[in-house]
Amino acid sequence: MTFSLGRRAILAAAAAFAITGPAAAEPVVDSIHFLIPGGAGGGWDGTARGTGEALTGAGLVGTASYENMSGGGGGKAIGYLIENADSQHGTLMVNSTPIVIRSLTGVFPHNFRDLTLVSGTIGDYAAIVVNKDSPINSMSDLLAAFDADPSGTAIGGGSVPGGMDHLVAAMTMEAAGKDALALKYIPYDAGGKAMAALLSGEIKALSTGFSEAVALAEAGEVKIIGVTSDERVDAYADAPTMKEQGIDTTFVNWRGFFAAPGLPAEKLAAYQEVIAKMYDTPEWEAVRARNGWVNIHNSGDDFQTFLEGQEQVIGDLMKKLGFL
Repeated sequence: MTFSLGRRAILAAAAAFAITGPAAAEPVVDSIHFLIPGGAGGGWDGTARGTGEALTGAGLVGTASYENMSGGGGGKAIGYLIENADSQHGTLMVNSTPIVIRSLTGVFPHNFRDLTLVSGTIGDYAAIVVNKDSPINSMSDLLAAFDADPSGTAIGGGSVPGGMDHLVAAMTMEAAGKDALALKYIPYDAGGKAMAALLSGEIKALSTGFSEAVALAEAGEVKIIGVTSDERVDAYADAPTMKEQGIDTTFVNWRGFFAAPGLPAEKLAAYQEVIAKMYDTPEWEAVRARNGWVNIHNSGDDFQTFLEGQEQVIGDLMKKLGFL
């Protein structure tokens, strides 16, 4: 099964990427406050902090601050941004595929149309990882463990049941010919807590973002047994793809930024300008390469068109897997 999220946009962005001009002499935006809907150590956290690092390092933004606001599968932060819109004009909230998934499943009442769409920025592949001491060394090993004891082969993730990490694990199981609905999925509040559960032995495997797993894999803490990319990713080329293990599935999770409803047009234009310029800086390329991200840049109306397409594709897939 192939779950292609804007492949044309990915390829176009990747082909267009080049390190060209010098950093801006003066900041385009004085400061940005990044609102992160989950806990520390997750994909949202890494994306917000990596983006802030690149923007300030390149001189495009003067200062960046960060706030983690967990709760409600990301709904608490979205609700806060909407309810306090007038005082949040200096805030950008990071989000990703789950904003589409969770509105489809009714986890929270809002969707992306209730916010100001700023820009889609990156894609991150998904990965299945196990503890360094696990006897499981491949997807074949994990599938064999699942066949032998489905309820004892729990897979965790940093999202709610029916959320993205669950969806990726279920999609992978279905592509491997297993009963996706028999999968025992244990949710945690963001990727950091899910990773801690894996390291403690609370779960057998973890469905997570590839970028979240790379640093721990390099440190020898976990083994990445499958990545949802078409080909191995340079950021950690030791990790095998699902496809090379006979599981025909691919997936890339977009991430991007949203602002409060009613954001003044000049503020929106400034945010979109700094993000567009960010791609041409060595500071961004360093962050992107370190995390194994793919550049996906969709701004303004293009971002809305992209999100509406995601809503259709994801909704169809979730119905097929029995989540809707």
